[in-house]
This record gives sequence, structure tokens and C-alpha cells, in this order.
Amino acid sequence: MIEKRTSSEEDTSHEYRVEAQIGHLLRRAHQRASSIFQSHFGDVQLTPTQFAALAKLKDEKELSQNHLGRLTAMDPATIQGVTRRLIDRGLVQTRADDNDKRRMLLRLTEEGEKLTDSLFDTAALVTRKTLASLNDEEQRKILELLSKLA
Repeated sequence: MIEKRTSSEEDTSHEYRVEAQIGHLLRRAHQRASSIFQSHFGDVQLTPTQFAALAKLKDEKELSQNHLGRLTAMDPATIQGVTRRLIDRGLVQTRADDNDKRRMLLRLTEEGEKLTDSLFDTAALVTRKTLASLNDEEQRKILELLSKLA
């Protein structure tokens, strides 16, 4: 809960507690989620961003790299590195867009499709473990609130 302060209290920076700030709390929650993710995905050697790209390609079938980056909230440099590694592993393939030969489209390979399908239950487990300290209503509410912030 956010404490309400008077204007004189707001001027006293010594009362600022970094551990009570949204950025710090989100970073700690992200670290927890990433640690849980790695404990379950480490043996398949996928990062959260790589799995997000695979999952979105599974949903959408075929996307440009730029569009995939937007859908997975990755900047152009990050999505480029993510897709390059997935292509190098044989999980994603490219083809020229029929309407614009300069644009490459991405899609899962057969191996990428099989791997992605095999990991959805594990991904759901990661979410459950990340949210395990919250009751059902709190889980629903935090996801709703984070969606509003995103």
C-alpha cells in the first residue's frame, strides 16, 4: 500500500526507501520469475525471450521479425539476437515475403514446433510457481494490474 504523505514529508528524501519503490519491486519479481524459469528451462537452453518468440510464432504461424519483436515487447536489437540464435539452433526458419522481397518472414521449423509444444505445460508451471505465494484472487489481481501498467 502506498503511504500518503504531507507536502512537508515529501520534501524529506531521507524517508525514501528504495525497497518500497515500484521499479525495485518489479525488478525483484522479475528476478524471481527468471530464476524459476531457468530452473525449468535450463536443460533446453532457452531464455525467457527466446521462449516468448517461439510461443508467439506458434500462435501466429508466420511473422516478420519486426512484428514479432513488437508482439513480444522486444526492441529491434534484442529480437534480432533472439531470432538469430533460434535460427542457428534450427528452431526457426525464414523466407522472403512474397509481397516485399526485402522483408523476411519467420516461422517455426518442425523441430521448433515440437519443442515449443512440449514446453507449454512447463511454462504454465513456471507461472504457477512464480505466483504461488499469492492466493487465487491476488494472482488474478496482480496479472490484471500488471496488464494495465504494460
